[in-house]
Amino acid sequence: MLQHVRPAVVLLLLFSALTGLVYPLAVTGIAQLAMPRQASGSLIEKNGVVVGSALIGQNFKSDRYFHPRPSATTDTDPNDATKTIDAPYNAANSTGSNLGPTSQKLVDRVKASVEAWRAMAGPGPVPADAVTTSASGLDPDVSPAAALAQVGSVAKARGLDESKLRQLVEASIERPFLGLIGEPRINILQLNLGLDRLQSS
Repeated sequence: MLQHVRPAVVLLLLFSALTGLVYPLAVTGIAQLAMPRQASGSLIEKNGVVVGSALIGQNFKSDRYFHPRPSATTDTDPNDATKTIDAPYNAANSTGSNLGPTSQKLVDRVKASVEAWRAMAGPGPVPADAVTTSASGLDPDVSPAAALAQVGSVAKARGLDESKLRQLVEASIERPFLGLIGEPRINILQLNLGLDRLQSS
């Protein structure tokens, strides 16, 4: 019996080492050499201090900043561990709302988001990503339309010239990869950091 068990144990240990140690370390090493910034989490720094990641959105609430799209992430209710509370952009709990198109809760939430958007951006078309959540709840980007619609309210809150702010937004647009893959988008954290630099210059 030992002659049958020994090869199985040896193979288990060998493949555990290969797939659990050697392969992950090799992939990590290659990634660090080929794409060090992305392999380290696409971190964004301000004055030498990490302020976020280009891959994970943040919840900006102030009128002085551009707002991200809504987030459906939650967290444990501090008053009752059996319940959850809304916690936008909670990176420890990436999730969508899982609400279907016939859900009254979804309809009510989108209506409230549309009203809040119109109060901020004024009348006119409402970009879909401005009132809907992403599948992860952590989307760091918005459409150019969603950012451009906020120019007036941010300019007013900061006392900035709208044309300068519009130029900043347009310069922040990331184009589709190779002109084909993906949609034009704007990273909200990077845009807001550019906004702070614009005002301090």
